[in-house]
Amino acid sequence: MKTLYRISLILMLCSPATSCKHDFLDEKALSFLSTSNAFKTTEDFDASVNNLYGLVRSEFYTSSDWQPMHYLYRTDLAVEVAVGSNPNLSAEFGSNGVLTNNHWSQLYKIVAEANTIISRIPASQLSDANKVMFEAKAKFFRALGYRTLVYLYGGVPLVLNEIIGEKTDFVRATKQEVLTQITADLKFAAANLPGITAVKDGEASNLAAQHLLAEVCLANGKFQDAVTAASVVIDDPATDLMKTRFGSRSTVTPGDVYWDLFQAKNQNRKTANNTEAIWVVQLETDVQGGSAVSTAMAGNYQLERVHVPLYRDMRVNGVALFQWPIGDYTGGRGVGFLQPSKHFADEVWQSDFNNDIRNANHNFVREVVATNPASPFFGQKISTQNPPPGANITFPSRVFYPYQSKATTPFNHPASLYVNPGSSDPIKKYELKATAGGTFADQYIFRLAETYLLRAEAYLGLGNAGAAAADINVVRSRANASPVLAGDVTIDYILDERLRELGVEEKRMLTLMRLGKLYDRVKRYNPFYGANMEPRFNLWAIPQGEIERNRSAVLEQNPGYN
Repeated sequence: MKTLYRISLILMLCSPATSCKHDFLDEKALSFLSTSNAFKTTEDFDASVNNLYGLVRSEFYTSSDWQPMHYLYRTDLAVEVAVGSNPNLSAEFGSNGVLTNNHWSQLYKIVAEANTIISRIPASQLSDANKVMFEAKAKFFRALGYRTLVYLYGGVPLVLNEIIGEKTDFVRATKQEVLTQITADLKFAAANLPGITAVKDGEASNLAAQHLLAEVCLANGKFQDAVTAASVVIDDPATDLMKTRFGSRSTVTPGDVYWDLFQAKNQNRKTANNTEAIWVVQLETDVQGGSAVSTAMAGNYQLERVHVPLYRDMRVNGVALFQWPIGDYTGGRGVGFLQPSKHFADEVWQSDFNNDIRNANHNFVREVVATNPASPFFGQKISTQNPPPGANITFPSRVFYPYQSKATTPFNHPASLYVNPGSSDPIKKYELKATAGGTFADQYIFRLAETYLLRAEAYLGLGNAGAAAADINVVRSRANASPVLAGDVTIDYILDERLRELGVEEKRMLTLMRLGKLYDRVKRYNPFYGANMEPRFNLWAIPQGEIERNRSAVLEQNPGYN
């Protein structure tokens, strides 16, 4: 009977209704994601655009405590204390350098993602209006990627379509060809992106595209076009420099409007009514997708860790002067890798050292109060300009130097980072956990003060020093600095004014390489690197790995590199 049952079951399973081809075992997917259906709806394209924002945030701010700082080290602005006084710049800027390889790869990821969006738009289900909108967004990011590549490497392979198979025949476009393409992309983006009052905080707008267009026009020698683009941003009724105190900590003293610009929650237009903000990268703490967390440094912009001195090791006669890490004007949990050059810390301020608010001690910290009760200096102000005898502070030094407070959030770190937030001790109350080191504030990519300085540079290029001085003085007036005379405006003066206004906020490497002045400025103003700085470093080397993989064509190397 059991045998008969088994035979009947087999016959039933192999009947025409069920078949013995195992079709009943085949899974029938109700939905799936593939390259054929991934870019159809607005949600699909939004996801890809959001990834572009993430790639930009990673490249310029959050990938590590090192890679984003490549835009500050090896310039006239700062020294990388940890590498010693004779860094091997030939290796760092060379074809096998981690620096040149990493940024090439990350920037081309931005280009590739943008190209995928553009290439997939025609076959999508988007409305005609949305097709134009997503094309504008993608072209803005593609322009940003290529702008950075062309400043760093010169002419690079110009890829304008999605690559879906192996390609080994890249050739370099000329610098002019790349700049022309960037300009076309930015003009399209500026014409089709929403206005700055229509976008969410952190989203790129038409004015972000115009600001970047002004910068690229300068790189291209198109000075009148740069004036025109910058003027669109400056003259927009929704933009203005912040001139009075504002935001979440406007009653805190000491403080001023410049200090307010960099306090947590103050960077954005909608949430803080900051009319100076043009484009701001969002770093939301302990929020999914916000990158920053209070439980680790990874994912944060680690400018606090890198730029603030290692006060822990500041000692006189073997006794520490400071408790550490404390979230006061000793800057949190700094480890002192990025020290200002003497030019940035001292020389650029000489004409207005005491009246320029950007150089006030709460903005450029030069004096701090000793907080270790065991030190004979307890309670005294300790000055970087005149360290105590026995401190043995020499330049460069990781433990004691002036730093910009915009790198940290004094007395305002996330609550979960404090060890004893309920303490009655005014120092212990702000003691930080070992996971501190991030800069827990959104970061300006573009702000209006820079737009004024870009237009000043364009006016100077047109030979109109009077108009250039007028734009510079708009920025200097807000800072309570004395006005510059037209006869004193030079490109070096503008570069110094950028140091005063932007400082560690600026991606200084890009500015100097856009102008072809990295070698000149470092040789003149930063002897820490000067002995090893060479003219060829005005362009980075093309990565050797890219040259070797490009088997079907010649990817030419920049002059001076093997």
